[in-house]
Amino acid sequence: MTYENLDPKLVNALLDDGRTSLRNLAEELDVSVTTVSNHLRDLEEEGVIEGYTPRVNYDALGYDVTGIIQLKVEGRSLTEVSELLESQRQIISVYETTGDHDVTAVGKFRDTDDMNTQIKALLKDVDIRESNTSVTLNVVTESEQFELDLDE
Repeated sequence: MTYENLDPKLVNALLDDGRTSLRNLAEELDVSVTTVSNHLRDLEEEGVIEGYTPRVNYDALGYDVTGIIQLKVEGRSLTEVSELLESQRQIISVYETTGDHDVTAVGKFRDTDDMNTQIKALLKDVDIRESNTSVTLNVVTESEQFELDLDE
């Protein structure tokens, strides 16, 4: 049994297959099931692993328009606008950013009319000074995670 770099190896194994069993992980990492279970629990408690969710292909479900929404916001209202965006069902990512815009959000929509309706509803907020929306032409990669280096 070796515990060197066990946590990154465990994370990488889960990135490869998040549904694999503790037994399979133990065999792959050459440690006991108890060791895997304990390390996994620790990683969850430390917030390294935040959950186990499926990767959904929104295009396959009819949400084939991806919109990138950039907003200029009154400074005092940045948190409120970010929380408003976060609460929107079809907004999948929200970032407070530097540069020309204060907030950037990514949303999935059934069509451009659906996107237009939701953006117009957002723009009723008096704290949003300006918006810029782009529609993606092609999603090359999305929600990708990367394997951890084992020598860190």
